[in-house]
Amino acid sequence: MKRTDGTTLRLHPSDNVVIALRDILHGEPISSHGTTFRALSAVAKGHKVASVSISNGQDILRYGQVIGQASSVILPGEHVHTHNLGMGHKEKKYLFATSNAPLSKIEHDRTFSGYVRSDGRVGTRNYIGLLTSVNCSGSVVRFIADAAEKSGLLEDFQNIDGIVPLVHGTGCGMSRSDEGYSNLFRTLSGYARHPNFGGILVVGLGCEVMQVSDLFGDRATDLDGELRCMTIQGSGGTRKTVEQGLKELRGIAHAANDARREPVSISKLTIGMQCGGSDGFSGITANPALGYSSDLLVRHGGTTILSETTEIYGAEHLLTRRAETVEVGEKLIERIRWWEDYAARNGGEINNNPSRGNIRGGLTNILEKSLGAVAKSGTAPLRDVYKFGEIVTKNGFVFMDSPGFDPCSVTGQVASGANLIIFTTGRGSVSGYKPTPCIKLATNSEMYERMSDDMDLNCGDIVSEGKNIQEKGEEIFELMIKIASGKRSKSEELGFGEVEFVPWQIGAVM
Repeated sequence: MKRTDGTTLRLHPSDNVVIALRDILHGEPISSHGTTFRALSAVAKGHKVASVSISNGQDILRYGQVIGQASSVILPGEHVHTHNLGMGHKEKKYLFATSNAPLSKIEHDRTFSGYVRSDGRVGTRNYIGLLTSVNCSGSVVRFIADAAEKSGLLEDFQNIDGIVPLVHGTGCGMSRSDEGYSNLFRTLSGYARHPNFGGILVVGLGCEVMQVSDLFGDRATDLDGELRCMTIQGSGGTRKTVEQGLKELRGIAHAANDARREPVSISKLTIGMQCGGSDGFSGITANPALGYSSDLLVRHGGTTILSETTEIYGAEHLLTRRAETVEVGEKLIERIRWWEDYAARNGGEINNNPSRGNIRGGLTNILEKSLGAVAKSGTAPLRDVYKFGEIVTKNGFVFMDSPGFDPCSVTGQVASGANLIIFTTGRGSVSGYKPTPCIKLATNSEMYERMSDDMDLNCGDIVSEGKNIQEKGEEIFELMIKIASGKRSKSEELGFGEVEFVPWQIGAVM
């Protein structure tokens, strides 16, 4: 990464575009590749400018990687964006498991203050969850949560962070044997056993497809543990369910309140890594800084999860080379092929992924966006690939399949066991993901100043003040430990985290 002058940045020696570090005026001089030329139009901050002459059909390079082909002749100083940069198509060389050298271990262990559960997993928070098996029980779950708040139920239980009602839009009118059912089953099961919950009350209607008894088996009737289950029909209707629900919550609270934080190895941290509202600086500042901190955690024995399969599309070859084995790399490509088919049969295209906000921020197509998104993963070997909401069982860097829709993707990561989320954003995403705290990283200083109430850390100073990726990655790592130990993130202080529970719905609604 090299500044060409105070105006632009060249990310790789072979790049034929540079990135505007500020708004550039029409006619303003730009120096790059040993020459000086003038901007042929106004170029917004974060957007690309051609630094050499590019012929029609020639590869355009950013990060030293192809992000598409020129759809017309492009002159030095010309804005490169949707009007003159096409996707093209080139066969990728996956080179499975060819660049997977393990990272050196850090022997001096760090700790955070967490809640050790009976199964050995560790929570970063101690909530009580109210979980629905079906949309039909959603209102009643909210009634129970409202009644608990009005009654001051938690006033006597100071070690509980709160009650989290999680409702969703499915659970019935679906097949019991398709991918949608499996996704929901894994999601609900994962949340019910999440270490950030000190206890869970699951409420169903009684006649739905996603039966509570199917989810939890014999434990569905076990009212002496931390997981308690009931149905509205079995309890005698709405009012009786609310009354019974309050009794169950009080019993759960007595058990959950006994939990205490204690020092635990940071190898017990599982980080879900996300980016949303990305811009032209995401792949330059926050994402590679998060990648550095991901490597740090992996070196300490922890786990990091990359997701959003539609937002690694075009850059998946960088991950297959880091796969621990050929089989792991092939699992990732199987998911890519599934997505190509899924998008096609639903009338969509994966390569039209960048949102309007992404495009305004300087990202032209999915290839460019994906190359920046993959930077979150650092350099560690890819140890395994998991389906949406599948429990992660291997330490290290892993991938979980998901859509690029942030709330849905994070829902899957939390179900998989993520006890902390780190989310990079350039346009300014606001969200939270109870029961798991979310750290927001700003990719540029202007947005950070404008939305400082929502952002936990500014990574824009990598560009604006010349901070390096390593020191910013270490800063993220230290913040990670503080938030995991109980310091509240900005999204927690604002009260985010309930409506962002979005299980991935696939299949016919019948």
